[in-house]
Amino acid sequence: MTIQKAIFAGGCFWCMVKPFDRYDGVISVVSGYTGGDVENPSYELVCTNTTGHREAVEITFDDEKISYEELLSIFWRQIDPTDANGQFFDRGESYQTAIFTNSPEQYEKALHSKEELTASGKFSKPIQTVILPAKTFYPAEEGHQDYYLKNPAHYNRYAIGSGREAFKINNWGEDA
Repeated sequence: MTIQKAIFAGGCFWCMVKPFDRYDGVISVVSGYTGGDVENPSYELVCTNTTGHREAVEITFDDEKISYEELLSIFWRQIDPTDANGQFFDRGESYQTAIFTNSPEQYEKALHSKEELTASGKFSKPIQTVILPAKTFYPAEEGHQDYYLKNPAHYNRYAIGSGREAFKINNWGEDA
């Protein structure tokens, strides 16, 4: 078993846990903040869009059971990669998409994945998701962890009401 970590910012972190949680080889998915320069930021502070942090998930995985490339594929199917200003109803820096890489190998794989998506012609607008070196990842407050399990009715209303679910189905089909 080889344990690795992947960090993806895909807008609201509540909506980024469930898609990864269901895969064999994914050990944990933690909601949190990364990319900024303020130590131990709070949800309230990150939402001011003044810290440089983005809401993100840190995925701990066994790369003998699920590859980083597979995680990248799952990530792309959860977001609108053409939106540079946030995701769906959530606007601002803290909701911008990014792939945070932990190694040169992850960077190369993320870049190749982004290039493949661009070349596919799936989207008529340019891909805006950035690839950045990982910075310190700060877990979010406990109330934000596993939100889809703790508050399923609110989570489902949010995922549908924000437009995320319709976007995923319209662009990736029912399996997104």
